[in-house]
Amino acid sequence: MRRYDVIILGAGAAGMFCAIEAARRGRRVALIDHAKAPGEKIRISGGGRCNFTNLHARPECFLSQNPHFARSALSRYTQHDFIDRVDTAGIGWHEKTLGQLFCNGSAREIIAMLVADMNSAAVDLHLATQVGEVTHGDGFRVETSAGAMQAEKLVVATGGKSIPKMGATGFGYDLARRFGLRVTETRPALVPLTFSDAQLDEIRPLAGVSLPAEVSAGGTSFREGLLFTHRGLSGPSILQISSYWREGMPITLDLAPGSHIAAALAQAKARRGRQAVSISLGAYLPEKLARQVIGRLGLKGNLADQSKAALAHIEAAVQGWQMRPVGTEGYRTAEVTLGGVDTDGLDARNMASRTLPELYFIGEVVDVTGWLGGYNFQWAWSSGWVAGQAA
Repeated sequence: MRRYDVIILGAGAAGMFCAIEAARRGRRVALIDHAKAPGEKIRISGGGRCNFTNLHARPECFLSQNPHFARSALSRYTQHDFIDRVDTAGIGWHEKTLGQLFCNGSAREIIAMLVADMNSAAVDLHLATQVGEVTHGDGFRVETSAGAMQAEKLVVATGGKSIPKMGATGFGYDLARRFGLRVTETRPALVPLTFSDAQLDEIRPLAGVSLPAEVSAGGTSFREGLLFTHRGLSGPSILQISSYWREGMPITLDLAPGSHIAAALAQAKARRGRQAVSISLGAYLPEKLARQVIGRLGLKGNLADQSKAALAHIEAAVQGWQMRPVGTEGYRTAEVTLGGVDTDGLDARNMASRTLPELYFIGEVVDVTGWLGGYNFQWAWSSGWVAGQAA
């Protein structure tokens, strides 16, 4: 049986980063993953360019039953620390909207950097390796398809349930429960929303239309891109609000944020009363969407024919369009899993179990979920780093 100081389950972002840090401290580290290659979610992220962090990463951008839990790790290993790592590796990057940082080239550059660091630190990487029973007695014993392994400490970095076609399962949650930790409710997050057939009759003709929008639900709003699809609504604003939406809750779409549609149309009416209403509305919305709004309201005639009440109805339809999703597309397309290992059972300083300090949980498996835009990768780097200093 092979013996190590630390066994890490999961060769994703958090697992690899933790392995590097622990091995650099002189620990004998085994990193185990069922996949044939490490960092598969890194590879597909950001359209293949990896949105590896966000300049604005801070605790307020993360959801958890304990909103303060992430503060320690995020402050000890920041987005600027990871940017320095990327710069040292010679990887070019650029900033997109809202502080999102992407590789100039391929996401594979981030994976290559991490693999190179693991190699230089002598991490023992076991790929295409299935994990079986995990027990604790004289340290941790992990049964694998490559044979049994034993270590003083065990780090669980197995991620959540999102994207099951890549092998995602609830294994980490099951392991947490086995060792006495509570797991909060889990659900798909950063995921498109789905609607009833009646609502889809309004949405489907707009499939392919995209525009900036402000989407609100449960007292939270995001102003980003919105995309109409044949299946429902998607785009950054929808993915963001999906983490806050709950079944039965409506969402409100402002399709012209920052505008005052009724006042603008009233001014247009005074100047160009004979213009079609949809043409005037088209100054603020894509043409197809403008026509759909007017058709949905059943308005006839030109601007001159519209009353003040009619203009108010148009504004409400554009800037207060309320819809009631029936669900989400599920883990199949969800970028992350909301919920996870309850932070009440973990030490925020090192991610160790409070009842079994030799056991650590890091990354997505923990009840810490970031916004869209590099925040979840930063949580992986930060939580992996702090665990790597202790494991």
